[in-house]
Amino acid sequence: MGSNNRQTKLYVILGSHACRTGMLMLEHKKIPYRTVMLPTGMQSSMRVRGYPYGTVPALRIGGRRVQTNVAIARFLDELQPDPPLFPGDEQHRREVEQAERWADEELQMFVRRTVLAVALHGSDGLANRGADGRLGPLLWHHDRARLIGTRMVGRFIFNVNERTERELLEQVPAMLDRIDAWIDGGVLNGERLYAADYAIASSLALLHYRLDLRPEIESRSAIALIDRVLPERSGPREPAVATP
Repeated sequence: MGSNNRQTKLYVILGSHACRTGMLMLEHKKIPYRTVMLPTGMQSSMRVRGYPYGTVPALRIGGRRVQTNVAIARFLDELQPDPPLFPGDEQHRREVEQAERWADEELQMFVRRTVLAVALHGSDGLANRGADGRLGPLLWHHDRARLIGTRMVGRFIFNVNERTERELLEQVPAMLDRIDAWIDGGVLNGERLYAADYAIASSLALLHYRLDLRPEIESRSAIALIDRVLPERSGPREPAVATP
């Protein structure tokens, strides 16, 4: 494979569930890497670094640049086939890819907006006020910056308000039903973990920060997937920071 941690970089922002998915896939492949922590809101600077989109996670291995977890998963399997991020069986692979794309195209944004909505009511609705959890601190290290930042981002970028929060919360049971059905059917949380497991577990871990949703999540099969992929930590875990 020939990559090492000096050649392999993953650009991330603090506490991002999407970025954690990218980290988990690199760790699945046992590829050493360094993370470059961008200030929250500076994702657009990735275009200046030669990437086509202003988003993270963004991977660089040697001279190759890859963005979006869907693309990163396939690139990593081409680069280093074992251990695979997709099953070899054709039918099983289709099912895992369906779950992975749903996680990327629907679940990721749904969870982001649902958790940002907590800021409408203050920070007390988040575990540890968003300062710690399975993904570490969310977006900003300091409570006041986190509260102000999430309110602004939620309102002006992600259309979060009291009406849309109600609509999002009404959809939570159906979202969890779908995930539980995949778990019960062996698509998720099987003998081996695949790309869809990492994408969905990371999003569920973020949703688990909402204290009012914890009883619902913890009554589901989904909690076993979260615990397996992102177990509770005894102390803060953040990616190591590299200079850009």
